[in-house]
Amino acid sequence: MEPLHAPWRIQYILAPKPARLDGSIFTAIAQSSDDEANYVIARERSCFALLNTYPYTGGHLMVVPYKQVPDFHGLTDEEMIDMMKLVRRCQDALTQVMKPQGFNIGINLGQVAGAGIQEHLHIHIVPRWAGDTNFMPVIANTTVLPEALKDLAAKLRPALAH
Repeated sequence: MEPLHAPWRIQYILAPKPARLDGSIFTAIAQSSDDEANYVIARERSCFALLNTYPYTGGHLMVVPYKQVPDFHGLTDEEMIDMMKLVRRCQDALTQVMKPQGFNIGINLGQVAGAGIQEHLHIHIVPRWAGDTNFMPVIANTTVLPEALKDLAAKLRPALAH
């Protein structure tokens, strides 16, 4: 097994986060009408999907409930089902658009588990390819993304349309 090392993410994880009076960054994005600027690629009844602006690999998405809760205990069964259905749709769209060889799909709950936004539950969907980790993050402190987020979002939106 080869480990995935993403040392460039520690700066984001450890950096102080600006206090928000009205909730998390996800709450602000959920309430915004500018999906293009926020890289939102799909909206459903109780959740939405967006590209991660600090991705591990190209195509790294997140599915987020509109309701700000730190874990699944704050969601109804229907909200949890909606999230999982959107996760599946996002995986299908990424498969169609980017043709990954595999996926990491997961949830980080709490700071010690790597949650960068602890107060708002979200599910990561990370497409993976053989050899997608390389020397750039370690040597050059640089992540190489094969496509601009706005271009990828423009491709994924139609793939996620009902």
